[in-house]
Amino acid sequence: MMLLLMTVLCFHLFCRLKSLVLLIRSFNRLMLRSFSFSCQLQGQFHLNEMHKAGDLVLGGLFQVHFTSIPDLSFTSQPQQPTCHGVYVLGFKLAQTMAFAIDEINRNSNLLPNVTLGYTLYDNCLELGIGFRGALSLASGQEDQIVVDDTCVGNPPVVGIVGDSSSTNSIAISNVLGLYRVPMVSYFATCSCLSDRQKYPSFFRTIPSDAFQVRAMIQILKHFGWTWAGLIVIDDDYGLHAARSFQSELSVSGEGCLAYTEVLPWDKDTDELRRIVNVMKKSTARVVIVFEIPSRMISLLEEVVRQNVTGLQWIASEAWAESAVLQTPHFMPYLGGTLGITIRRGEIPGLREFLLQIRPDLHHNSSYGNSLVRLEHFYCGPICTGQEDLGNADTEYLDISNLRPEYNVYKAVYALAHSLDDMLQCKPGRGPFSADSCATLQSLEPWQLVYYMERVNFTTPSGDQVSFDENGDVVPIYDVINWLWLPDGSTKVQNVGEVKRTAFKGEELILDEDKIFWNFESKKPPRSVCSEGCPPGTHMVRRKREPECCFDCIPCSEGKITNKSSSCPEDFWSNPQRDHCIPKKTEFLSYHDPLGICLTTTSLLGTFICAVVLGIFIYHRTTPIVRANNSELSFQLLLSLKLCFLCSLLFIGRPRMWTCQLRHAAFGISFVLCVSCILVKTMVVLAVFKASKPGGGASLKWFGATQQRGTVLFLTSIQAAICTTWLVSSSPTPHKNTQYHNDKIVYECAVGSTVGFAVLLGYIGVLAFLSCLIAFLVRNLPDSFNEAKLITFSMLIFCAVWVAFVPAYVSSPGNLADAVEVFAILASSFGLLITLFGPKCYIILLRPEMNTKKAVMGRGIVS
Repeated sequence: MMLLLMTVLCFHLFCRLKSLVLLIRSFNRLMLRSFSFSCQLQGQFHLNEMHKAGDLVLGGLFQVHFTSIPDLSFTSQPQQPTCHGVYVLGFKLAQTMAFAIDEINRNSNLLPNVTLGYTLYDNCLELGIGFRGALSLASGQEDQIVVDDTCVGNPPVVGIVGDSSSTNSIAISNVLGLYRVPMVSYFATCSCLSDRQKYPSFFRTIPSDAFQVRAMIQILKHFGWTWAGLIVIDDDYGLHAARSFQSELSVSGEGCLAYTEVLPWDKDTDELRRIVNVMKKSTARVVIVFEIPSRMISLLEEVVRQNVTGLQWIASEAWAESAVLQTPHFMPYLGGTLGITIRRGEIPGLREFLLQIRPDLHHNSSYGNSLVRLEHFYCGPICTGQEDLGNADTEYLDISNLRPEYNVYKAVYALAHSLDDMLQCKPGRGPFSADSCATLQSLEPWQLVYYMERVNFTTPSGDQVSFDENGDVVPIYDVINWLWLPDGSTKVQNVGEVKRTAFKGEELILDEDKIFWNFESKKPPRSVCSEGCPPGTHMVRRKREPECCFDCIPCSEGKITNKSSSCPEDFWSNPQRDHCIPKKTEFLSYHDPLGICLTTTSLLGTFICAVVLGIFIYHRTTPIVRANNSELSFQLLLSLKLCFLCSLLFIGRPRMWTCQLRHAAFGISFVLCVSCILVKTMVVLAVFKASKPGGGASLKWFGATQQRGTVLFLTSIQAAICTTWLVSSSPTPHKNTQYHNDKIVYECAVGSTVGFAVLLGYIGVLAFLSCLIAFLVRNLPDSFNEAKLITFSMLIFCAVWVAFVPAYVSSPGNLADAVEVFAILASSFGLLITLFGPKCYIILLRPEMNTKKAVMGRGIVS
């Protein structure tokens, strides 16, 4: 019984243990599933691809198909986007990359002992698909990679050729740039991609839009088109191009935009109609378009519908060579288009490589059959797989105009040359830490970026390939022209190039004789907002309109040309206001009637003084000459002669020496003259006092020596005044333009007004004293009383100079000099006539009165 009980208990315990073991095993399996040491992709990307194994693999992104958006209602598992149709050029670009890698592998001088492979994905012109392709290239596409086992599947790529569009390149570079994976685009032109801070590992073999915009502005400038319209696509490519265009035009001042329109992505008929209506109404005859061919069709359909002709189109590189637009339907409007396009190159052997492709419905050929079904663009829906492509005339085999293909070719070779430079590195002399080199087994993408920045090689076509600090290639564009031939066919031909050189900068070269103009005149159109202003007018900008739009109004005096620029200081505008002519000059000239008259009068006065002096010298022994100190009479005549002559210094163009001498000579001459008169007056007064009882002592103070000393002393004071004036603030020649805008009045600026006033004031003081003393002795016995003559002469002198001051101040220009000369001559003649006229009358006409008896009997004899 006990044995039976023990047997049952053991069996029960065994069942319990077995259940526990099964439970533990189930738990372990559950735990292993939950915490397996492997990585599994969240989802699988189904991408069209081309692949070839190699020691190093390059990636590529190309547009081979178009895409359709799947259902995104999320009521079921979202399907991946499907691609349809075929973009032949995109497939040709992919094949060009495959050819370049094949050519490099056959080149023993480039990457020897290294085989390059490739993995190429189709982006289907869709950002999402392109992004999937880029992530797959960077990380691989294996479903599961076991950590403790050897990684299987495609190795990650060391560099990527692509993407084609700027928007895709911006998005992909933002991510791949974090890991410094080098990316070389062959078609992305947005200038924003030159920002090295945002896109540190991005390079491109096509010039930036910044250069393309400047190239277009060079064309506008060359043909004098200052008024143009701008139409852009609604993406990074178009919007950045529009900003660059507006910025460059603003800086260069070479023109203005009549309008800037953004084309909608969808076929918004109303918006397209509005844009074309703007083009139709605008006076701009030049239209610049940054678009892609597929979007251009909608715009051109509306242009045809509204029959908008007479426009000169300028195409960006995206559609400059688009065959889909070169149709009889569009060419009446697009004929004569000028385009900026990628540099054309030669790729020997490419056509033979392309001919290796055969249509294969089962997609098991070695060349790209999983990337595209060739029957879509070659043999139609029914293919046998044995068709000979060499017998076909297709875009795929056309190698006469390799432009984007050439960019792909250069991009592949840039990566290859960088890898070759990297593998040429010698240990201990490397550019990395501790002078190390990169190796094939431990290559990091950022190490390749270092060599990409320094790569420099020449293609078989002779074009140099290198990148600047922004990752941009040395810029060069071809300029093409669309010909619409009489038979209805079209031809695209090169008519020039735009390039940047180290010596000449940006240079435009055009062969204008080859350009076809789609106008009746067969000449370039005029495209300006306002025609240039004719001579004699200037521009006035219209309110709220660009600076190229203006009205022309007549220039004011002194300004010329359509810029209304002022003439130089010594010039003035001619009556037509079209150029500057020298201003007329004005001064008191010897050739003017007034100058001739004053000169003649001055010389006449000098001559009369000389005659009178000769008469007095000849009759110096006669009583009338000897009376009242004949020496002072001789000095007075000499000083009057100097007064007449000093007036000549005021005539003629002012010079420094004449300006300094004229007032000094005038001041000293007149002081000498007035001093002699003052001394003569004082002598008369002394003689009168001496005739009275007890007055004989007064004559001893007025001997000949004292008279000469007094004259010299009084004259020296004036000389000191003149010297001080000339030293402190000398008179200088001055060109006065205040009186007349069209004349230059040459005059002498007095320098110091105080000095001039002191000079005149001193003469006035002496004249006033002479007049006062002469007035006091006017009633002397009247035999021959010279005091009356002195009084009369001083009244005339003072009257002239009192009138001179207001007349001089109010007289402009050369009239002020004429007033001063007139005052000098008038006062000099007044003195000469009043003082010496009566004596000469007696000497010459009444000799009987020129006797001592006559003089003694009727007056006082000294």
